[in-house]
Amino acid sequence: MIKPLPKIVDLSEVEPNTRRGGDLRAMLTPATVGSTSGFMGVALVQPGDRIAEHYHPYSEEFVYVVCGELEVDLDGEPHPLRPEQGLMIPINMRHRFRNVGKVEARIVFHLGPLAPRPSLGHVDTEETEPVAVAAEAGQARS
Repeated sequence: MIKPLPKIVDLSEVEPNTRRGGDLRAMLTPATVGSTSGFMGVALVQPGDRIAEHYHPYSEEFVYVVCGELEVDLDGEPHPLRPEQGLMIPINMRHRFRNVGKVEARIVFHLGPLAPRPSLGHVDTEETEPVAVAAEAGQARS
């Protein structure tokens, strides 16, 4: 039996997902490395930006703050989250991350177990604000 070789994925190889705010990069996933128990990625959140509130009906989320000052709202309760701190968010707990500092925040996240289908993995509980996207679209047409 041939064992698959481990695959290294560089942050620059992953397309950003900005749908919920921030810049989310799912790096080690079933699609990129064949993972079967969960997935890992990085969130880049600029000062004043946020990742909109959502929850995961099938997965726990493990978060580690690399840099930046964040507040995480857990079921509506704000909690400070600083560099070199970790947090486990239980299944079905609503959460939102807000960068309250003056520099980019970087968060490493891991979710597991996997949802039965990717479309079932996140449930959004609020809309992201389209203001920044609309402004960028207007500049692109100019």
